[in-house]
Amino acid sequence: MKKSSSKAVRESEAQGIAWLAKLARSSYSVHEIDLEAKIEDLEAQARRLSTVIDNISQGMCLFDAEERLILSNSRYCDIYRLSPEHLLPGMPLREIVALRVAAGTCAISVDAYLALARSINSGMAPRTWTATLPNGRIIQVCHQPMSDGGWVSTHEDVTELAATRQIADERISLQTLIDWVPDYLWVKDVQSRFIVVNRALATDSGREKTSDMIGLTDFDLHAPDMASKFRAIELHVLQTGQPVFDKEEFVVDASGVGKWLSSTKVPLRNEQNEILGLVGIAHDITGRKKADLLRDGQAQILEMIATGVPLEDVLGRLVRLMESQLTGIFGSVLLLDKEGRHLRHGAAPSLAKGYIKAIDGVAIGPKVGSCGTAVFRRAPVIVTDVMLDPLWEDYRDLAMGYGYRSCWSTPIISHQGAVLGVFAMYSKTARAPAEAETRLIDFTTRIAGIAIERKVAEDQIHFMANHDVLTGLPNRALLEDRLSQAILHAQRYDRWVTVVFIDLDNFKLINDTLGHNAGDRLLKALAERMVACVKSTDTVVRLGGDEFVLVLFDQPKNVDLIAETLQQVRTAIAEPIQLGNRCVRTTASIGIANYPKDGRVPETLIANADAAMYRAKEVGRDNFQFYAPEFNTRAHERFLLQEELRNALSRSEFVLFYQPQVDLRSGRVFAVEALIRWNHPMRGAMSPVGFIPTAEETGMIVPIGDWVLHEACRQNKAWQDAGLPPMSVCVNVSARQFRERNLVERAVHALGESQLEGRYLELEVTESLIMQDAELAVSTMNELQALGVQISIDDFGTGYSSLSALKTFPVGRLKIDKSFIKDVAGNKEDQEVASAIISLAQKLNMRVIAEGVETEEQVDFLRKNNCDEMQGYYFSKPVSAEEIDQFVRRLDV
Repeated sequence: MKKSSSKAVRESEAQGIAWLAKLARSSYSVHEIDLEAKIEDLEAQARRLSTVIDNISQGMCLFDAEERLILSNSRYCDIYRLSPEHLLPGMPLREIVALRVAAGTCAISVDAYLALARSINSGMAPRTWTATLPNGRIIQVCHQPMSDGGWVSTHEDVTELAATRQIADERISLQTLIDWVPDYLWVKDVQSRFIVVNRALATDSGREKTSDMIGLTDFDLHAPDMASKFRAIELHVLQTGQPVFDKEEFVVDASGVGKWLSSTKVPLRNEQNEILGLVGIAHDITGRKKADLLRDGQAQILEMIATGVPLEDVLGRLVRLMESQLTGIFGSVLLLDKEGRHLRHGAAPSLAKGYIKAIDGVAIGPKVGSCGTAVFRRAPVIVTDVMLDPLWEDYRDLAMGYGYRSCWSTPIISHQGAVLGVFAMYSKTARAPAEAETRLIDFTTRIAGIAIERKVAEDQIHFMANHDVLTGLPNRALLEDRLSQAILHAQRYDRWVTVVFIDLDNFKLINDTLGHNAGDRLLKALAERMVACVKSTDTVVRLGGDEFVLVLFDQPKNVDLIAETLQQVRTAIAEPIQLGNRCVRTTASIGIANYPKDGRVPETLIANADAAMYRAKEVGRDNFQFYAPEFNTRAHERFLLQEELRNALSRSEFVLFYQPQVDLRSGRVFAVEALIRWNHPMRGAMSPVGFIPTAEETGMIVPIGDWVLHEACRQNKAWQDAGLPPMSVCVNVSARQFRERNLVERAVHALGESQLEGRYLELEVTESLIMQDAELAVSTMNELQALGVQISIDDFGTGYSSLSALKTFPVGRLKIDKSFIKDVAGNKEDQEVASAIISLAQKLNMRVIAEGVETEEQVDFLRKNNCDEMQGYYFSKPVSAEEIDQFVRRLDV
């Protein structure tokens, strides 16, 4: 039982093992089939993947952690010129790089490449870079490290893409570049159509983008006449191939603003040298053009002032010049009247005529718009909005009716501090002046001041040539003219003319006791009283000092009526006058001569009235006397005075001193001024002030002046003979000398007698002197100039000079009066006057000498302002002839 049981167990186990073996074989077959299927599937996927990888445009490769190639595609082989059969899986990176080096597709050595790859693969971050191969191709590499230490990378040939991008970048960069250019820059085709434009040109042409300009021509941007000019110029460039450089052109941009451009246009050629169009660039020169116009305008206006052009024309040109520099600004000049109370129209070429008429004659005051207030305050008034400013309350409707919203006014003040008028700028917008406008306000106001002041000076010259400075009465120069007219009227209508000579009694005592100021006030008061006693057709003349002459016009032949009028004059003169704390009373001695009984010509009537006046003094003063022949004692007194002066000449009592004149640039003494002194036997040394007026009055100035002329020439020749460097001697010529017909002959005689060349003599005259008879003055000066004698104007700028004379007279030098030099170092007004005189004189080809120079500061100012010469105590006081000799010799050493 046991055996059989064991056997059964063994058989059962054997069957189980067989079954298990069978089962194992069956299971293996199934797994084998599955594995084969999977392998086949994987192989199919691998083939598909390989196909995909081989057909992508990028090269691709996969490496394991040991730097062995896992796979690569055909594009990778193409990029690096490798044979696919040489690039097998498992191949080390070193061998692959060596193949690339051999193929010329690796720019660096094998070791350098491996070091680079390992450096990049040491991190997990992806990297992208470009590599330029030795053959010039550009490869973009994208490297992606893997977690197991391997990596995958793609390689793309971007050579053509880079070139395309470069072109695009260049185009973008070119447009960006030209858009940064502030000048206009463009390219046009042969039809003058824009094909390239920068932003500056597009913006000013009213286009938002530069592309909006492409295809347009100048006819789309400008007025037809302007566009036609541009087209004509461009056709010339296109047809001839000749460029145009720096051509000045005027354009109006889209906003309506006019601009000056400096344009350059050159032909655009292809490789075959054919003209395809043109390239242009234009630089805005409006600022320079305006500056040139301003500078030229300044010179023109100064010349207008110098040549005596009417003030209205000068101011009108000045305002138009100012307006040409600005946009939307209207200028105006108003002049203060003689009473200093009202403003009168001066110039306003662009203001509305109705507005000009409405403000002409407006009174000045603390609340009179901008202009009236500015003059009242003597300070600028800037009103930014007429609608709101209380100063315009009374004039707001007037201004707004013409659209004026802002007004900036600046008073025009003379160098002496007097208000001459006001300059105003109007705008139709509410605003304050810009910096450029403020500068133009200063410029215009300054030039307007010069013009007005010159006109006032010229009027004053004319007035002063015929009127007394102190009283404003007609003077001796006007007396003869008025008397001649009165005589002609009397001849025609059988009437009388009465000449009354009045001399105040004891006036010298009042002058000496109360002072000259009190004496001047007395003379002015008496002048007013005499004018009040006669008719408006009569003339009251002040001869000088305390002497007056009345010309009673159209008198009846009745001595009693004449005596009645003169008694009224005598009574008016005798009435008390308050002079400060003193009440004084004066009387007059009066002489009378009647036409035709006492004389038929002005000179005789005046002389006989003078003689009658001396008779009134003889009989006790404070009375009037009609002329009688025996009343000519005055002539005797004048004779005695002439004898005294004549004796001074014969006794050699006169002597000349000399003051050096120095060239400011070289420091050389080029001339000396001769100054007379009188060694009076009783009074001692007398300056010219003590005797020249008397010499002028008596006529002795002529022989005295002749002596000065001869002595100065003799001394100058003596200096030359003694070996001193040649220099000029300057001699003052009095009004009486200049009117003498033989002045030229006397100059010829003095030069001949001394044997001095004419070029070493200079005659100094005052301009008011030569203005008295301009025709004679020009003739005389031309004759003197023909001798080589130079002419200079003395004391220029004192208010008695006419700029218009400068261009008319043959003058070589101007002498700036010492009153302007005294404070020139610190006084702005004196500086402006001095610099203006220097500038104007040099513009008219004259040299300028400043007299009264005493300090280093004055010298520095004169040098800085290009003054030519100087004279004064800074260099030397007037000295004797011997001292001049020593002085010049020391300088030469």
